[in-house]
Amino acid sequence: MAFLSDSPRFKAGEMSSRAIALCLAALVAGVLTTFAYVGPQLPVRQAFLVGGATVGACFLLLYLVFEALIFREVNGIYAGLEHIKRKEFKKLSSRFLFRPEPLKRLRDEILDMAQRRQQEFEELNRLQALRREFLADVSHELKTPLFAAQGFVHTILDEEADDEDGMDPATRRKFLQKAAASLDALDTLVQDLVTISQLEKGVIRMRRQRFDLVALVREIFELLEQQAQKRGATLELFPPQLADDEMLVVADRNRIRQVLVNLIDNAIKYGRESDGHVLVSLTPGRQGVRVSVRDNGNGIAPEHQARVFERFYRIEKSRTRAAGGTGLGLAISKHIVESHKSTISIRSAVGEGTAMEFKLPRPKKQT
Repeated sequence: MAFLSDSPRFKAGEMSSRAIALCLAALVAGVLTTFAYVGPQLPVRQAFLVGGATVGACFLLLYLVFEALIFREVNGIYAGLEHIKRKEFKKLSSRFLFRPEPLKRLRDEILDMAQRRQQEFEELNRLQALRREFLADVSHELKTPLFAAQGFVHTILDEEADDEDGMDPATRRKFLQKAAASLDALDTLVQDLVTISQLEKGVIRMRRQRFDLVALVREIFELLEQQAQKRGATLELFPPQLADDEMLVVADRNRIRQVLVNLIDNAIKYGRESDGHVLVSLTPGRQGVRVSVRDNGNGIAPEHQARVFERFYRIEKSRTRAAGGTGLGLAISKHIVESHKSTISIRSAVGEGTAMEFKLPRPKKQT
């Protein structure tokens, strides 16, 4: 009866659990005493009836006590748990309602909440680790172009101070160009950080419009043609007959252009050298167009595929930094595609190349 003694007050009245226990003991004792006094004077049949009535009365009393004290207190605890859930999750759970066993219901509810708390704790630890990794990465990415520009400028200043004639104009111009390139890279990185922050906060709104996706791909091919030639890569639109056709989609043209530039640029950089091949395929469906950008490079191992869309995540740090870029292109592309109610996926196998895919909606047919 320790649980009963722990109950502070009886909700249906002002009696404490101890007082109710004393009353129950007195009632059971009175019933048993009466039966013991009257029982020997009764016939066997009536004695059995009185005994049955006594058992029924004791059962009813015990049931009412358990119902009043234990079950009601448990229901009060459960109501408090539901109140907490309603405040935290903005939704009242009906999973454990209308079940006849409140103790089992309370146990299941506590275990369910404990499991959710454990998942939240693990997610917080994961986010904390990502935060530390992100701060380390962004510090390194900002430091690299900043220190490079600083070194070039200080070299020019030191040469001017040590030599009366100063540095020759050609060398000075070369150093200044390198410093300017480093500062441009720093500016690009900051702009990408601002863009991804605004996308995550929902500040940037997608300006959806009808436009020709084929024309956009041809425009990007012309933009990146020189870069592809330097790498010895070819750019192809599939199927070939699309070159003279039109394929309308509804999306933010500038943002989708940014996504395609990122994907095609990556396909050129990380495809094969001298015989690289970048294939952009547009596959129309009933409600949308599936866009795929494929290269014939080394591919991406399965353990890296889930993380390639993270900010600053690099599979081969030395190789990717040498290829340029801020490390934010795929993360920005992912946010832009998701803002269009779509998802970007990756299909890759080591030694067989990589394909990035997403879908865009087609304009509704006018009737």
